[in-house]
Amino acid sequence: MLLSDVAIDRHDIERAAARIGPHLRRTPVLRLSGSEIGVAAGGITLKLEFLQHAGAFKTRGAFANLLLRDIPAAGVAAASGGNHGVAVAYAAQQLGIRARVFVPTVASPAKIDRIRSYGADLVVHGDRYADALEACTAWVAGSQALAVHAFDQRETLLGQGTIAMELHEQDPALDTVLVAVGGGGLIGGVASWYRGDVRVIGVEPEGAPTLTHALAAGRPVDAPAGSVAADSLAPKRVGELVFPIAQAHVDSVILVSDEDIVRAQELLWDALRIVAEPGGATACAALASGRYRPSPGERVGVIISGANTVIRRASS
Repeated sequence: MLLSDVAIDRHDIERAAARIGPHLRRTPVLRLSGSEIGVAAGGITLKLEFLQHAGAFKTRGAFANLLLRDIPAAGVAAASGGNHGVAVAYAAQQLGIRARVFVPTVASPAKIDRIRSYGADLVVHGDRYADALEACTAWVAGSQALAVHAFDQRETLLGQGTIAMELHEQDPALDTVLVAVGGGGLIGGVASWYRGDVRVIGVEPEGAPTLTHALAAGRPVDAPAGSVAADSLAPKRVGELVFPIAQAHVDSVILVSDEDIVRAQELLWDALRIVAEPGGATACAALASGRYRPSPGERVGVIISGANTVIRRASS
């Protein structure tokens, strides 16, 4: 696939932002000195996307799909490890659209509960995202519902690209942006906005190296689908639409361990009182673990992408 086949640029993202913006929160940023989290850097800017409606960045892509595409009477259907399903359920509820969401058993209880709370029909099928996607595809073929893909859909990429548009407005002096990678919708949208003007670096769990394996093979290929972040960053392979964007505009990809991810979650809480799910903390894990070491004076942006996790509640 050629990059021209995807053809997403800043003007496309700006047009999408104008359409979906009224339904979204403009999430804030938090500027830190590197010393606040024990990192030598010229400055760190956290994009607090976990404050988005439905608790994750996926809400942007969900609204882009539901507002930029024609919706049939049968409504929409989505397969998800969790956050995409939550986002589609939320967007569908807000727009009065029928939605059916397929998730695997690995989906966290917090995400399953949120999908149900937004009124979508929920189907739990298979152990991994690929199993849920297969069931969703079969349902769409029989029902004529509109499939809303978690990452490999042009509208999804456009929606996720609006994060980078906002971040650029909030901190135009960034040198580098760290982005967690699962199927690649987020990094594809971010890289489509920056297009080499800012270094975009992917961060993947060692147990789910989808983009790492694709870049090594020269095409999307199956990769392991494990990790503490498996419910958001382990779709088996990176998206076909995402891959040429990554080849052209992603500087490099860093792998982090599950231990790195958990420690990043702990650091975000201990230092900043930020609660992030494992996938949401994965980009930060590259900094916190030292696997990414900024150059002197380098300004680094980090997208904290989701917080749909379980908290311990006091007994009533």
